[in-house]
Amino acid sequence: MTNHHQFFDRQEAGVRLAQQIETSLEPNEAVIVLGLPRGGVPVAYEVARHLQVPMDVLVVRKLGYPGNQEYAVGALAEGGMKVTNDQALEHVTHSQWERVLAKEQLELERRIHTYRSGKDFPDLRGKTVVIVDDGLATGATMLAAVKTVKQYQPKRIVVAAPVGARNTCQEILSAVNEVICLRMPEPFYGVSAWYQSFPQTSDETVRHLLDMAQHGFSGRQA
Repeated sequence: MTNHHQFFDRQEAGVRLAQQIETSLEPNEAVIVLGLPRGGVPVAYEVARHLQVPMDVLVVRKLGYPGNQEYAVGALAEGGMKVTNDQALEHVTHSQWERVLAKEQLELERRIHTYRSGKDFPDLRGKTVVIVDDGLATGATMLAAVKTVKQYQPKRIVVAAPVGARNTCQEILSAVNEVICLRMPEPFYGVSAWYQSFPQTSDETVRHLLDMAQHGFSGRQA
């Protein structure tokens, strides 16, 4: 049983998010859903399945502060996009930062190879692109994703997440057409606090969901 603040899991959150997104779309809008791996993919899958539209991933990597991995000071996205918080990096040496970048660039490339298996990045030109994550904390990875998507000349960009920090959602709104966030709790406490079940999403799950989406949502992940 969930309390009214919580989602049971990413699947339930995705279904509820899809219902909200649906109300903001035109009947014949050409839509594609992009999930941010890994945790955003199960949410994105439910959104795309509900809307019956194509889905793919946009691979982004958080750049953690040297020595404090969880504190995001930027992000890398496929296609070479980089976002950094320069203020937060004032006390970081060049070599420390180079190490973080090199490590995350390698992981970014590994994930692109694992999830895309050689396929091209999807064609976004003239489409409504819905970028989905399981939550918006600092917004660093989402902003890198948004900047990447803009290069592909979409018609409009909608950022969607079940839960987010209010100031992050407001910051992202200035960069896109619409932000749909079902919960903006204060205080925020981090994304996982708003899910009863929040397991790590595996690479296998990401590939499986992408596979099912590409074959017309025939199956359903347990």
